[in-house]
Amino acid sequence: MHDRTDTAPPVSLSDAPSDRRRWIALAVVLTAALMDLVDVTIVNVAIPAVQRDLGASYSAVQWITEGYVLAFALGLISGGRLGDIYGRRRLFLFGVAGFTVASALCGASASSEMLIAARVLQGAMAALMVPQVLAIIHVTFPPSERGRVFGMYGGILGAGAIAGPILGGILTQADLFGLGWRSIFLINVPLGVAGLALGSRYLTESTATESRRLDPTGMALATAGLLLLLFPLTQGREHGWPVWGFVLMAAALPVLAGFAIHQRALSRRGGAPLVEPSLFKARSFTAGVTVELLFSTATGLFFLAWILYLQLGLGYSPLRAGLTGIPFSVGVSAAAAVSVQVLVPRFGRKVIQVGVTLMALGILGYLWEAQHFSGGLTPWQMIPPLTVMGLGMGLVLAPLTDLVLSGVPHQHAGSASGVFNTVQQLAQAMGIALASVFFFALLPAGSAHGHASSAGAQAFVEAFPITLAWLAAFNAVALMLTFALPRQTSHPDPDPTTCPPL
Repeated sequence: MHDRTDTAPPVSLSDAPSDRRRWIALAVVLTAALMDLVDVTIVNVAIPAVQRDLGASYSAVQWITEGYVLAFALGLISGGRLGDIYGRRRLFLFGVAGFTVASALCGASASSEMLIAARVLQGAMAALMVPQVLAIIHVTFPPSERGRVFGMYGGILGAGAIAGPILGGILTQADLFGLGWRSIFLINVPLGVAGLALGSRYLTESTATESRRLDPTGMALATAGLLLLLFPLTQGREHGWPVWGFVLMAAALPVLAGFAIHQRALSRRGGAPLVEPSLFKARSFTAGVTVELLFSTATGLFFLAWILYLQLGLGYSPLRAGLTGIPFSVGVSAAAAVSVQVLVPRFGRKVIQVGVTLMALGILGYLWEAQHFSGGLTPWQMIPPLTVMGLGMGLVLAPLTDLVLSGVPHQHAGSASGVFNTVQQLAQAMGIALASVFFFALLPAGSAHGHASSAGAQAFVEAFPITLAWLAAFNAVALMLTFALPRQTSHPDPDPTTCPPL
């Protein structure tokens, strides 16, 4: 790879586009960020329909969601560096084009294998597209306007978290033109084409002023190690947990250790590792990453198990399942809106501790309801535990990165933010893989393709509370680790281009 940084001159604020042009540019990049977020949440509601149509197994269902998140996570840091080197506008448009093509392939998939491959391509293209969004905003708007712009950014992403499941339910249930679940992917095609047309005209090119380099060896080692771990974890149950699965998972350990050694050696040589090893010398950073890992792993496991429980266990339609999640999404958005700006400056890490506690209490409340009401549980009865869970998540995810960055040297703030965002995505992939152990292992083979019999439906109803108990345990461990976090933030807000997406 080249270390070239002069393919396009950096944009100074005096050279920024005119007022009308830059607001159109903002609309383009925000729409792209919304497409990524919606595409993660929208697919969950359609999973049972995909199972019925393509005859997908449990492991295939996991890869349909896991493949996207894993490819996105593995490419995030490199995607940002490629934009710094070759131009953010260029990489953004390339990512949008690839995302659009991949969405069309998802919608045209004739088998679960084809859908999984297309989802992996989608995630890889999102990894090129999404890291450019904040950088483009940063070079397009002067500091005096960025507060307003980033407020819009957070609002759009919050709305996307709410709209994704609802839109997925509407499109799947409406069966437009007989497309069924395929429309949740094909809706990206006109949006992508419009984004390419407007982006080509209104986005301004920029590159990093300092030298940025890629780390292909580190990328290869990280990818190999994670696949050696996640592939047998996801496929193992389907094959009766064969010996080769445990051999592959054991082999992941030396590969990931090799990744850590390579990162340390590259840092000592003055290179640009994917993960700056010195970050982990701070106890607060290591604890924060671990809290993020546990919390996001639980999130990935919960959403996959929950949507299958609602539709295949309780018999909800896709739309009803999507609407059931509104209290959770509203709780996340409301808590996130006040946590960083209002609560954390005053109460510090106590905000995160309250958030983890609320998440655990919401899970335990949901567990009690699921056991007490069994198959008769209604969406109205789910509102209290889902709202509490949403408030808890909003109090954790939004301020955690900002609080932990207080113990990181300013020159490593960008690397630390990148690590946090990557860990969040990888942990979600891990949670989806762990569904084989904590959810699917409790179900009979007869419910594997979305046609659960009455006995199969009851198995979903009985398995879900057990999964919730494991999630509560994850949160209990995370709560203990929060006491290693800094008590208060002690740094100014970092450069917006280094912050992970909300």
